[in-house]
Amino acid sequence: MTDLPKEDAVPASAPVPEARPGLASLWMVGAILSFSSMAVAGRAVSIELDTFELMTWRSAVGLLIVIGVGAVAGTLRQVTRRGLHLHLARNIAHFTGQNLWFYAVTVSPLALVFALEFTSPLWTMALAALFLGERMTRIKALAGALGFTGVLLVVQPGAAPISPGMITAALAAIMFATTAIFTKKLTATETITCILFWLTLMQLVLGLVTSFWDGELTVPSMVTLPWVILVGIAGLSAHFCLTTALSMAPASVVMPMDFARLPAIAVVGMVFYDEPLAWGVLAGAALIFAGNYVNIVGARRR
Repeated sequence: MTDLPKEDAVPASAPVPEARPGLASLWMVGAILSFSSMAVAGRAVSIELDTFELMTWRSAVGLLIVIGVGAVAGTLRQVTRRGLHLHLARNIAHFTGQNLWFYAVTVSPLALVFALEFTSPLWTMALAALFLGERMTRIKALAGALGFTGVLLVVQPGAAPISPGMITAALAAIMFATTAIFTKKLTATETITCILFWLTLMQLVLGLVTSFWDGELTVPSMVTLPWVILVGIAGLSAHFCLTTALSMAPASVVMPMDFARLPAIAVVGMVFYDEPLAWGVLAGAALIFAGNYVNIVGARRR
């Protein structure tokens, strides 16, 4: 993999962007709120739409927002066709992971799905070391170990039989980690408008192809439509926040911050769906926060 560009391999005359993990963490708060809203809305529309149809309508809403905001802000000119192979690879990985994730949230407790999804930062740190040239420091390893231990406390392997929801959530985590790596590479040359434009357009095409595989596409009813719109807005907002955070700090620093989504969604599950808030979730959340804190402080010291 020596032919892949490394994060530090820039010309001597080019300014090296300063890592800002503190500001990146604020953007990740926005991503956490957006992802949590998307989970609630995705569960609400599952009685009417399958995951492929949901992804189709979500991408359609997102594309309209990107074009509208880009036209007003004058950023549509930033959309380029360079790196289309990276955009395509990123969006295939994300489309696959998102479909698996939407299925998992409809058949399993939200806290369990999110906990399994949170193996994604561990995959991201490993993949970032391989493909982005980011060093796997002892601080990052400690942060990952704390976070993973917290996830184990939440899931408590062996306490329940393996279910389709567990399997799909775990596979989604790998796809999301792959997505984060491609996103980090794209942020080196492309603007957020460009990334989000190809995100929504490519996934709209993928959604239409998979939705029409059985010969029909369900149109949301007036009851479901507001939830579909919320999925589109929340999904786009989540990617905007996540992409902005990745442009401000290394992927192996940004992604472990996403662990904070677990206690947030556990509370949502308890309040809206009567899902029990077990002691393992609380203890795991404490370790997850500790891992995030160690990682952010370590990044600031470097």
